[in-house]
Amino acid sequence: MGLWQIGIDTLASSRFALSPFAETFASLRLLHTGSGAHPGERAWLRAQLPGYRARLAADPVAALLLRAAFGTSWNADFLCPAPGAGEEFEETVARVRAAGPGKARDDLRVSLRGPLPAALDRDDLPERAAALLTYVWEAAVRPHWERRRRVLEADVVARTAQVSRGGWAAVLDSLRPGTRWLGESGFQVNPWPYPPREIPAGAELLFTPVTPRTGWVAWQERERYAVFYPCLGVLAEDHHRRPVPAGLGALVGSARAGVLALLGTPLSTTQLTALTGQGLGSVGRHLRVLLDAGLVERRRAGRSVLYVRTAAGEMLVAASGPGAGAG
Repeated sequence: MGLWQIGIDTLASSRFALSPFAETFASLRLLHTGSGAHPGERAWLRAQLPGYRARLAADPVAALLLRAAFGTSWNADFLCPAPGAGEEFEETVARVRAAGPGKARDDLRVSLRGPLPAALDRDDLPERAAALLTYVWEAAVRPHWERRRRVLEADVVARTAQVSRGGWAAVLDSLRPGTRWLGESGFQVNPWPYPPREIPAGAELLFTPVTPRTGWVAWQERERYAVFYPCLGVLAEDHHRRPVPAGLGALVGSARAGVLALLGTPLSTTQLTALTGQGLGSVGRHLRVLLDAGLVERRRAGRSVLYVRTAAGEMLVAASGPGAGAG
C-alpha cells in the first residue's frame, strides 16, 4: 500500500485548500474516462465531450500523451504538480509547461510501466500538456468555477467540523476509498504497493477536494505534499442546497428551511453561505427571522459568531419528517 509517515506536528499544521488547477486536472481525468459517476457529472460530460474530443482529434500527440500519462495506479508526475494554497491556475500550469522534456518522458515511462512509444519521444510534451490543461480550464471548468468553488468550500466546512468532532483520524479514514489512518504516524494514501514515504518535518501538507469522483496524491520535492479527494457525495451533485424535510419547506419556505436544516451543528454565516449557495444578505435575513421566531440562537466561539437550532427548532425539524424539498 502507499504509506506516508506523517509527524503529529505536520498533521496538526496541515490544512484544506482549494485549487482551480486540481479541479481542472480532475476534470481532464473525467473527460478522459468519458463516464460520469452521478447525474451532475454525466450532464457536464454531455456538454463538454464533443469539444474535448474534437480538440484531441486535432492533436493526436496530445491524445497519445494522455493515454500514457494516466496509468492504472500512477499519474505522470509532471502533469499534476502539487499546487500551493491559494495558487491560481496559471501559476500551477506554468510549472507543467516548465517541466524538462527528459523528466516528462521519464514520468511517462513510469506511468506506462514500460518503454515510451516512438511518437512520444519528443521535446514538446510539457507544452502540449499545458496547452491541453489550459483548454480544459478555459472551456470546461472556468465557466463553472464559482459554483464549483462554493461546493468545495462547503466540503471544507463539513470536513473541518468533522476534525473538531472526531479528530484527524476520522477525516483521513473517510477521504476516499483506500485512505485510512493507521496510527503511529502512518497514513495509507492509496492501496497500491509503493514504498513508504516519510514526510519531513516542516513540510506543507494540504488536503484538496475536487468535484469529480476521483483522487490522487502529489508532492513538490520535499517541501509540499497534497492529497486530492472527491468532495462529499451530496455536494458533488449539480445543486447547492442540501435536502430538507418537505413539510418544513412548505411551512417556512424552502430557502429558510435549508438554513434551519443545516443548523443541527453550529455554523457561521460564512459557512452557511458556502453550504447553501445563497448570498450573504439572504442568509442574514433568514437568520434574523429564525432568531426572532426562537428557532435558532447565537453562540460566540472566539471571534466567530455561530448559529445553532434551539430546542424549538429541533422539534420543528423533527416533526416535519423526512423529504427532499429544497433540491
